[in-house]
Amino acid sequence: MRRSNGRDNFVRFIAVSTVYTGTTGTESGRRRGTVIVMEVPLNADTRFINPDNMFVPPGYTQVVETTGPGRIVYIAGQMGIDKDGRLPGDFRAQAIQTFENLKSALAAVGGSMDDIVKLNNYLLDIAYLPIIRDVRVSYLKGDNPPASTTLQVSGFALVGALLEVEAVAMLPAKAARPKSTTTKARPAKAKAMISKAKSGKAKPSSAKPTPTPRKPVKKSPARKSR
Repeated sequence: MRRSNGRDNFVRFIAVSTVYTGTTGTESGRRRGTVIVMEVPLNADTRFINPDNMFVPPGYTQVVETTGPGRIVYIAGQMGIDKDGRLPGDFRAQAIQTFENLKSALAAVGGSMDDIVKLNNYLLDIAYLPIIRDVRVSYLKGDNPPASTTLQVSGFALVGALLEVEAVAMLPAKAARPKSTTTKARPAKAKAMISKAKSGKAKPSSAKPTPTPRKPVKKSPARKSR
């Protein structure tokens, strides 16, 4: 199937970077985010494709093609930690919180889980794959599941984490803001002076005018009478 958007002819890139700070594995940890926005001219389209000569995978799509106008949103790897720094010990509970975090990240830019076009899943043990598939399907309910990659890794930066998931999403482009036609406001002091002048209450200036210096007159010498 194809999803397209024929609005503004540009694509808006938004990179969301998340950094975990504090003591790992405890409630004292916190996450801090940074958003970077960049606009590039492009033409619009998003396609989800499972080629006829390739295996049709469960719960994801082999090929996703995206072009603008639209916003490509990159979400940093999310783990099963909530906003208060709590991390459950159960894999399913961590997986559910991970997808809740992805959902919140997308909502911050006006998106939803249906806008995801790519997932990267990192598991501490590949034996957890059936569980993450089950949780993922409950959040990705659209007809076009995203492309996906799943890897087993040796560990994570957060002690006790059992998985981490990255996501890329494609959202409709935002309409450009109209340019303001408002003229610059006059300073308050200037406004007060104009108002007083119009009402006839303007105070005369207390400064005395500077007299114009006169040129000395030369007297002609008196003539003697004959």
